[in-house]
Amino acid sequence: MDRKQKWLGLVSGVFFIVTPLLIATGCNLIATGMYVVSGQNTTAEFNGLKNKRVAVVCRPVTSLHFRDSSVSRDLAKQVSLLLEKEISKIRLIDQREVFEWADENNWEEYPEIGKALNAEMVVGIDLEDFTLFHGQTLYQGKANIRLLVYDVDAGREPAFEKNLPQAIYPPTAPIPASDSQEAHFRRKFVAYLARQIAHHFYAHDSTVDFANDSTAVQN
Repeated sequence: MDRKQKWLGLVSGVFFIVTPLLIATGCNLIATGMYVVSGQNTTAEFNGLKNKRVAVVCRPVTSLHFRDSSVSRDLAKQVSLLLEKEISKIRLIDQREVFEWADENNWEEYPEIGKALNAEMVVGIDLEDFTLFHGQTLYQGKANIRLLVYDVDAGREPAFEKNLPQAIYPPTAPIPASDSQEAHFRRKFVAYLARQIAHHFYAHDSTVDFANDSTAVQN
């Protein structure tokens, strides 16, 4: 075998070894690129709010109502804004109407509000606990939430019901209260809770709150 044939054989061998590696690497790069662009898309658990007239109502437990009377309103407002932004053709009842009716009337079941405000669907948020502090000098928000959805014309049984895992913000460790004003931390925590609730109703990037620890005190 002359030198030219040996050289061609060597090149062919390298080609057959390297080509599969390049193809595999290329596939991995494409997959990584798709992940970066689209994130991890998680589908909605309940998708029955599209094209509907919807009331979002947050009901705190009695003790919480007296301890922090505005948190339920702030949370319902934030959830409403997210649903309006993300769900096609949804019609949200103005939160001022919801607040006024709930304050001025005695009610027990979410469909009562829905019927009074001519809603087709009611997103009910039972806020069973809400705290901002871990001890006296550290922030770590915690909340327990039960989520219910009612089709107003379908009766008293919820169309969707779920006890959410306890929300903890930031999730891995408390942060010093000296790093942020209480009102600022409270807004961040309420916004986080609103996303955890609203994400049940539309496809979303499941990594959106991955960096909660680092963003908890940012403006």
